[in-house]
Amino acid sequence: MAAGPSGRGVRTGMRAIIIGAGRGRRLMPSTADTPKCMARVRDRSILEWILAALAANGITSISFVGGYLIDRIRAAFPEFRVHHNSGWEHNNILASLMCAEPDMDEPFLSCYSDTLFAPEAVARILRSGADISLLVDTDWLARYRHRTHHPPEDAEKITALNGVITRVHRDIDPALAHGEFTGMAMFSKEGARLLRAHYRSSEAGRDPKAYLIQLFQEMIENQVRLVHADTPGGYMEVDTQQDFELAQRDWS
Repeated sequence: MAAGPSGRGVRTGMRAIIIGAGRGRRLMPSTADTPKCMARVRDRSILEWILAALAANGITSISFVGGYLIDRIRAAFPEFRVHHNSGWEHNNILASLMCAEPDMDEPFLSCYSDTLFAPEAVARILRSGADISLLVDTDWLARYRHRTHHPPEDAEKITALNGVITRVHRDIDPALAHGEFTGMAMFSKEGARLLRAHYRSSEAGRDPKAYLIQLFQEMIENQVRLVHADTPGGYMEVDTQQDFELAQRDWS
């Protein structure tokens, strides 16, 4: 094990699967002729920020699920294992993630491609010993004070008890939420097996428009244990043009 940003031991040699097939229409005009994850925040693209946070924690094996302008990703990052979601215009995040199922035989970490993570936030989830862990921002409401185009009601929120997630849903009352799911999840080998098995048997797995959190909620209802790894900030979603402007101002 190598030392992470906090100096504590974290897992290394893990693969990351980055989900980035969609066009990101709410980030127009920044995505008019480039994938959303290649929009630049300060001195580098969103994707380069993600890669830096992962590399700081020893994660350099990258799978990328692309769709919109996928050849731009292939050209810029020839070292990636790229999976093409050919139905990206008609499906959603869960279907995108499962395009990388061939890379799920071993432990892996997954994340959305439109999110900025500090290295310490990644280190926090890597320190989890659970089969399935979700990285949760507990300081999320402070960030939402400025996100008028993406209200708290739209956030992928969780409730929890004794470290275990009891519900993950957008409809959770913000006042009752433990925090916001950041889009980053970690799976042990057994956790990856559970993910694949429940995907094949779940309602979410039969719905091409399903979000990842819909599968997580079904797994929770079937007594699968999901834990939360908390980060007090160190994370920003870049979903709208307003988010993009906030990131240019606040991210460092």
